[in-house]
Amino acid sequence: MRFIVILSVLFIGISLSSCHDDLDVSQKSEVSAQSMWQDEGDALSAMYGLYNRFRSAFNANYIYWGEYRTGLWADGLAGQTTRDQVYQNQLAPDHGQANWADVYTTINAANLVLKHTPDISFADENTKNKVLANAYYVRAFCYYWIGRIWGDAPILLEGFESDKQEGLFPTRDPADAVFKQVEDDINSAISIMPASVNDRNLASLGSLNILKADYNLWMYKVRNGGDAALENAASAVNAVLNNANYSLADNFSSVFENEEGPEIIFAWSYIQDEYTGGYPADYLVPSQYISPEYIDNPVKVGSHQQWCFYTQEYKALLSENENDQRTIVSFETFYDDQKDGIFQWINKFAGNWVNGTRIFDSDVVVYRFADAILFDAEIKNARNDRAGAIAALNKIAKRAYSEDNFYALTLSKEEIDEAILTERLKEFPAEGKLWWDYLRFNVAFKRNPYLKGRENELNVLLWPVSSASINRNPNITQTPGYDK
Repeated sequence: MRFIVILSVLFIGISLSSCHDDLDVSQKSEVSAQSMWQDEGDALSAMYGLYNRFRSAFNANYIYWGEYRTGLWADGLAGQTTRDQVYQNQLAPDHGQANWADVYTTINAANLVLKHTPDISFADENTKNKVLANAYYVRAFCYYWIGRIWGDAPILLEGFESDKQEGLFPTRDPADAVFKQVEDDINSAISIMPASVNDRNLASLGSLNILKADYNLWMYKVRNGGDAALENAASAVNAVLNNANYSLADNFSSVFENEEGPEIIFAWSYIQDEYTGGYPADYLVPSQYISPEYIDNPVKVGSHQQWCFYTQEYKALLSENENDQRTIVSFETFYDDQKDGIFQWINKFAGNWVNGTRIFDSDVVVYRFADAILFDAEIKNARNDRAGAIAALNKIAKRAYSEDNFYALTLSKEEIDEAILTERLKEFPAEGKLWWDYLRFNVAFKRNPYLKGRENELNVLLWPVSSASINRNPNITQTPGYDK
């Protein structure tokens, strides 16, 4: 396993390229830290390079880790065994998404920014704080996902630049410590992030607070964080709801058409010639299947197979209300009369059809204002504020169905939670977060047919660690339950 430290003009800064399974480090390029970290331009370049690696780490993994395990997905026009294993929760250590390499490479890039930036002089201290806060944000985000995916995992806080550094063969730290690191990094970022920063494709106070709300709600509902976690979640979500930079878009489809729109809190920026691709390529229709006159008119086509799509049951849920403006964005159906075939695709993050090629340059939205509203409903219901929860829930329902007071004040606490989960299932398809909803609402064993009756299987809700990681680092042990 190697980290390669290089100075790359193409990536506008420092890029750490590695196969990183054992967290061992071998420095191929002998460019010294002193020559790489001279001025604020170097730090800014490193920050943008960090985000390139951040996008790369999650471009396909995001949907595998955050949604495919729900049982809401199945084969598209074709299938793959590696996808079926995830849909059916039959995970093995040799599965590609069991590898945490790219996430740790991203963490190392963040660690290097945090290591070197404090020693650099900046013309404006706010710029320096923005760079540092972004590194804390990315590291917090990565450890938050690591903790939820693998549980126990190494906590690495020093930037590796040489194979002579200590700590290259770490052990797995307890999950509690991993989640504590998330909290520490979020708080560190919030404490220094300039209030003037309103970026959508980089960290801001808005994206930090929505991550803080998400994290604390998880800690309260999944990891016994107690009332303190719930209060932290409430405070953080209120900071987002009261932030004048964000609002709920009137038209649902516009959320995915206007990448700088008021609903977007944080998104991964995908730009042609800088970074394109990601999981949305897998649910479009192969262009050769469609009559030429219907390509991108209306059928969104891609260059390879449609490997995945929603189950029939999920499509029925998404389309159960004929007034729901989200349905056609979540998926669209078209009959090609010349091919005598019915085709379906997803309209989120589909990019653009240019000169016979699908360019996946749509930003992938990670957090939007609808998240804050539905988190608010969930938090209020947990605090026994049923009226407040329903009021928040009805904001989402109003946009979706064009109907006031869609949910009645007479709903019980349990019915409100059910309604929140239902609206999340309709609001966020293909946005990489529904698996975490299942775990937070404790319904994975109830709703996923492949998990029913498996409650007693050790760590079945976690992922195994890649065999490659264990083979290359003897200090890494397999997740119990997958070590047979």
